[in-house]
Amino acid sequence: MNRLTATILLLCISTTLAAQSVIGKWKTIDDETGEEKSVVEIYSKNDKVYGKVIKLFRKPGEDPDPVCDDCEEDDPRFRKKIIGMDIILDMEASDGEYSGGTILDPANGKVYKCKLWVEDGELQVRGYWGPFFRTQTWKKVS
Repeated sequence: MNRLTATILLLCISTTLAAQSVIGKWKTIDDETGEEKSVVEIYSKNDKVYGKVIKLFRKPGEDPDPVCDDCEEDDPRFRKKIIGMDIILDMEASDGEYSGGTILDPANGKVYKCKLWVEDGELQVRGYWGPFFRTQTWKKVS
């Protein structure tokens, strides 16, 4: 293999790996209605991954800057603004996906075990409640 071929191969591999990262801004899509709900920024801190709501898509008449009234009272996010709130906590990398953390659904205040992975350029977000799970597909924000 000559040097040019090796360089091109290395660039292709690097680009593919970078494209598969969960880090970045993602538009959340409701899996039941197909509606855009928010933009969540996923970031890394201390070798773990977190996700923060940075924008909400609200309908006319809805509170443009709501708080999490439905969060459990012992959750530090109770009655805090949803915009700026970390809803994904303590995710750890393992075999191309992230797990071991939780995700909060601010619409109902429930916290679920969570798994994240990128598939075909889209973020798959799976929330678990016991043996049951639900998966949403989030779109990358350019």
